[in-house]
Amino acid sequence: MNQSVFVTGATNGTGYAIANRYAREGYDVFVTSRDGERAQAAADRIAAEHGVFAKGFALDIRDEARVIEIFNEIDTLDRFVETVVLNAADLGFGKDPAKGLDFFEQTTEEFSRVFETNLVWNFTIVRQAALRMREHGKGAVVFIGSNTAYRAIPNRAAYCASKGGMIAMAKAFAVDLGPYGIRVNIVLPGTIKTDRWMAMGDKQIVNGELTPIGDISDFEDIANAAWYLGSDESKNVTGAEIIVDGGMSCQLYPTKLNTWKKIAMHNKDVQ
Repeated sequence: MNQSVFVTGATNGTGYAIANRYAREGYDVFVTSRDGERAQAAADRIAAEHGVFAKGFALDIRDEARVIEIFNEIDTLDRFVETVVLNAADLGFGKDPAKGLDFFEQTTEEFSRVFETNLVWNFTIVRQAALRMREHGKGAVVFIGSNTAYRAIPNRAAYCASKGGMIAMAKAFAVDLGPYGIRVNIVLPGTIKTDRWMAMGDKQIVNGELTPIGDISDFEDIANAAWYLGSDESKNVTGAEIIVDGGMSCQLYPTKLNTWKKIAMHNKDVQ
């Protein structure tokens, strides 16, 4: 029975890079999207490139019955999902990523949906995967979180809080599932070079100029961390976090702020 990975939100960007990374290592791949046709198209590309078995599934939130149906179908394919990577998320910014959700204007439904997606929905997926992993005495769960769980950004309270909850949930799962040989860890990306980020232009909140290493993450940076935590390379690692943000989280404030201050002081002196 081939090793298989199950990656949510994997039709493009980070999710696709993660699925592709596992396929490169010979894993069979299952990917999900709210759009089933896009999910299958992504699976077909991966299968063609790496010669592995790959299948896409339509999967939306608030539908535990569909989660159960998908894992039952995987059982009929005689595949065991050894690794689950939970990449799909509600980003909690409403219609404008530069503006986010204003504290005084966001609806309770908008706030709740972020939690329902990022926590409750992921719980339903982990449980179905863990039921199979328990039978095999082995498995790995990798959450894709965010460094904003520790350092909040404006107008994203629901998102930041849900990602903080994800860290706590991953650690709790590590304790509960460890006796069955199931490891649970979390990757905390910073800003990633997504199409959405590129389109923001001068409205970008964070860019490479603000990080100690001088860059933000590519999709592959996150995929490599997810591969490490989901493979046997980390067989004695559980309940752990890997921050992938160019060092953004390790600093009290960006060094560039000093540069801006010096320029402002210089300009004031010469006036």
